[in-house]
Amino acid sequence: MALFNSTELYVTIDQRIPDKEEPLPEALRHDDMSLLMRVLCFCALGRPDLEDHWKSLQSEQEFEIARTRVCSVLDNVITAAGVLLATSGVFITTGSPVTYFDYSSPAPYFMLLVSFMLAMIAMLTSGSSKLRWIHTDRQWTRERLKLGGYFVVSYLLSIVTPMFFVAWSLHCFIFGGLFSSLGSLSWSSSILPQRCC
Repeated sequence: MALFNSTELYVTIDQRIPDKEEPLPEALRHDDMSLLMRVLCFCALGRPDLEDHWKSLQSEQEFEIARTRVCSVLDNVITAAGVLLATSGVFITTGSPVTYFDYSSPAPYFMLLVSFMLAMIAMLTSGSSKLRWIHTDRQWTRERLKLGGYFVVSYLLSIVTPMFFVAWSLHCFIFGGLFSSLGSLSWSSSILPQRCC
């Protein structure tokens, strides 16, 4: 009896006859989708409908390509959220080294704190969405998408929600920096008109 101490993971792919290509279910048709669903589809998949994504669920290779693409997007969201988290965390926990860029005043500090919290939420939602996408099964996903409704919305939101939180975190970070720089320019707005006139 031989012992194998390998750390390799062996994955078996079902070698049955591939499923015939099914037409797009009625619940996923472009004509029946609301504007909100079209926007969600566009943000999540880059297309205003689910036709191409449905085609990718017909074969294992196409599904792997789609899964890799979505996981790559979620990886980029995690990276962006991590950068925002670290940067806003530094601004929150340290005082301003110069007087003309005071980010510890209430408005910029609040915006930086909100940016920090949104970046944390983005990392958590992106990580959990990535876990969902890594462990999802093509057949199960296809069966659930046929039903439409809640699962389709949940499916699309698992991709869009982390992007939404990162975008809002970035906006809050930018506005926090803008408020701190505009707050420090208040002294110059009172001096400049006196010198010009």
